[in-house]
Amino acid sequence: MRHMFLRFFSRIGFSVFASLIGALFALPLIWFLFAPFNARAELGLAIPNPFTLSNFVTVFNNTFAIRGLWNSLIQSVGGVIFVGVSATLAAYALSRSNMPGKSAVTYVLLLFSSVVSGSAAMVPIFLIVNSVGLIDTHISVILVFAGGLLPTAMFILRDFIDGIPKSYEESAMVAGASPVQAFFDVALPVIRPGIVVIVVWSFVNIWGSFLIPFILLRSSEKMPASVAIYSFYSEAGTPIVTLLAAYALLYSLPVVALYLFVSWKFGFRFFGGIKA
Repeated sequence: MRHMFLRFFSRIGFSVFASLIGALFALPLIWFLFAPFNARAELGLAIPNPFTLSNFVTVFNNTFAIRGLWNSLIQSVGGVIFVGVSATLAAYALSRSNMPGKSAVTYVLLLFSSVVSGSAAMVPIFLIVNSVGLIDTHISVILVFAGGLLPTAMFILRDFIDGIPKSYEESAMVAGASPVQAFFDVALPVIRPGIVVIVVWSFVNIWGSFLIPFILLRSSEKMPASVAIYSFYSEAGTPIVTLLAAYALLYSLPVVALYLFVSWKFGFRFFGGIKA
């Protein structure tokens, strides 16, 4: 009996402790959700008092910041399309080819991908982009992001494709399908969850990046939201918290929308391949 009471109270204690830890992590999120609707920027005031939409009105009147959201969308979608298509084709070729040392090629590409988009490589990247005349263009940002994300995307997708027995495609070709038809009709539907993983991962990485567009872009009309968010700081470098919170909420909506769409469409069934 005593042992049962001890177990009961230990579970209650653990539940209380877990709830306190959860609340500790939830408080900043709650403040983040309510602060944009608050007329005053106070850390201890979670519920807006008084409730106002004036922060969003001010944000939408800031054309530089709103244009930044559009620029972020252009760069993110462009990078996602480039990475998704290229990684799918390259990973399929690596998985199905008989090229010797293809695993070593994949790992070398993965190793160097951590350098391409890193701060240590920004000087040579800037010089290369400048020499080909792509400074201050969206395409330069998209290509640099793609160069950094593509090797990892190939590595992830190759695992999905390796799980598909070659006999599925061979059976389709025996039935009269061309190699291209076998890829699109047999392999592609199976690796689609892996492609979705790559799409979400690439979008989040590009959407939240600051350094690459800040260095490669010059005109304010092409700056993404990650750079434009600094327009809500005073000349002394002090953040205008209410406006910053309102813009940050708008800035996070596309990522949340993508997350909800993937959840609805795929139900987090992020598994790949077919087990023989």
